[in-house]
Amino acid sequence: MSDQVMYSLEPDEQPTHWYNVVADLPVPPPPPLHPGTREPVGPDDLAPLFPPELIAQEVSAERYVEIPEPVLDVYRQYRPSPLHRARRWEQHLGTSARIYYKYEGVSPAGSHKVNTAVPQVYYNQLNGITRLTTETGAGQWGTALSYAAALFGVECEVWQVGASYDTKPQRRTLIEVFGGTVHRSPSRLTEAGRAFAEDHPGSLGIAISEAVEVAAQDPGAKYALGSVLNHVLLHQTVIGEEALRQLAKAGEPGADLVVGCAGGGSNFAGLSFPFLREKLAGNQDPRILAVEPSSCPTLTRGEYRYDFGDTAGLTPLMKMHTLGHDFVPSPIHAGGLRYHGMAPLVSHAVEQGYIDAVALHQNECFDAAVEFARTQGVVPAPESSHALAQVRREALAAAETGAEPVIVVGLSGHGLLELGAYATYLSGNLEDDPLSDEALAEALANVPVV
Repeated sequence: MSDQVMYSLEPDEQPTHWYNVVADLPVPPPPPLHPGTREPVGPDDLAPLFPPELIAQEVSAERYVEIPEPVLDVYRQYRPSPLHRARRWEQHLGTSARIYYKYEGVSPAGSHKVNTAVPQVYYNQLNGITRLTTETGAGQWGTALSYAAALFGVECEVWQVGASYDTKPQRRTLIEVFGGTVHRSPSRLTEAGRAFAEDHPGSLGIAISEAVEVAAQDPGAKYALGSVLNHVLLHQTVIGEEALRQLAKAGEPGADLVVGCAGGGSNFAGLSFPFLREKLAGNQDPRILAVEPSSCPTLTRGEYRYDFGDTAGLTPLMKMHTLGHDFVPSPIHAGGLRYHGMAPLVSHAVEQGYIDAVALHQNECFDAAVEFARTQGVVPAPESSHALAQVRREALAAAETGAEPVIVVGLSGHGLLELGAYATYLSGNLEDDPLSDEALAEALANVPVV
């Protein structure tokens, strides 16, 4: 058993409920506000965009939410995702740390996004919705939603951030293989898109505005979001629930450090929130660390205040760490981390001192990803490379002190469709593009005063 490197679960050990961290937070998170009245948003305000089940989950204070059987039936096709001990990477680093990575790249669409795409489509289809609109950055969310929509016979229309649309044609093709329709954002199809030049690199905020605008005009359509909102984070907690059980199978009483990349926050929260539950209950005491790009440093340099989730100001105001809703990040290769805001629940946990954050340059991240690939045989998504780079820092520090921390890191997906980014790195042409103080001040200038 001492040489075991992969840990799974038996069918009767797999999670049957999602975990809602709101139930255990000593201080409740601030509510979203209506953009017009600045009053707390009610279910009726969300009804044009989401079905009633997702609205209920968005505002729920219940600790656990049962996973519907049709959703579990799809989950069984790829869950549990494996927990691996990264022994060869440990040996390469010469570290005394024990590193475990939770690998979500085994899903049908290759990332963690399927975990929420399936229930979102299921609940919409249950309510007679025939069309879903959404945004996507690097393409993982658009791919996942298109796949889930195909399972339930729902049309899927995707606005892909222009910079990713131009540089990641494989992602666009994969969305189309699963039956989705893809538009470059900003597009000429919406008022929100026409406010920008056609060759604008785009942002997730702009793409969200376009998708929301279209959904709001079609009674047979709803909008689906791949991160940020409470119900999305809720669905992702199957990751951390499995990881806790798998870690016990590895003979570990708990984790000393839990690390994940953070863009909108769903992958990070999905892994870390079940560990946070154990921390709040006094069962474990892990340090929980979110890692973001230095070019889009939402948690480390953004301000914690109410802001719109989209560029056009169509969404409710959410209390979150933000760089400003009209912030356009540089077109780094980790497209899934290029969002101006952070999930309100993650932001709240950071403000309460339960979660720490760090920002890294992309060259260091790709260097760690290539090292990981050459030792473990898995090519990480560029987003995940941020978490791996921080784990490498922690593992090398442990090697110097002789400490033996148990580190759990989230590998949110594979990078097999991101080889163009790796080619840029390997050729020495990858550039770091940290956010300047001037650009940050300009982006924050238009954040609403609430």
